[in-house]
Amino acid sequence: MSRQMMLRQAPIALCGSAILAFGLYHVHSFAGVTEGGVLGATLLLRHWFGISPSVSGLVMDLCCYALGWKLLGNRFLVTSLIASGGFSLFYRLFEQFDPFWPQLAQLPLAAAVLGALFVGCGAGLCVRAGGAAGGDDALAMSISHLARLPIQRAYLLTDIVVLALSLSYIPPQRMVYSLLTVLLSGQIIGLIQRLGRPANAD
Repeated sequence: MSRQMMLRQAPIALCGSAILAFGLYHVHSFAGVTEGGVLGATLLLRHWFGISPSVSGLVMDLCCYALGWKLLGNRFLVTSLIASGGFSLFYRLFEQFDPFWPQLAQLPLAAAVLGALFVGCGAGLCVRAGGAAGGDDALAMSISHLARLPIQRAYLLTDIVVLALSLSYIPPQRMVYSLLTVLLSGQIIGLIQRLGRPANAD
């Protein structure tokens, strides 16, 4: 990746990772609405083992980035390291404060929609910059590249597995809202990735 391109893409990736961390901490982790993929897995580990997503997310990301690097090249790897590192730092920062909207625990539909906006916009900006803030993004980008699927469909495939595991601590009636948020966030990511680009652009 050229220095000029990095200077252009790094702020976009960092902005996306900040939005993503904000939404995951202030909405999902307190509202009982989870995400799929690695994001949802970090919340699963936080619930059962008390492991902060700032740690578990980074570890799991590294396992997925190797595949993305092999398939998508150096630009993907560099941008992803910036986005993932930014996510961990921003999440650690947000953990120092009380949640902005604790009442969302009683408003699962609002939490699902609001969380999807934060996750979709945050992850979408990182994907648009050419990288992934989390391992689920890296995996979805790799699946999309390999299978020539729209990225929102690749996200859905990876999300379903984690959502099924999350039934171990989230009541089935709330899982409906989690499914809503992964469907919405995936569509938003796909929209941001495509915005202003030709239909045949990579």
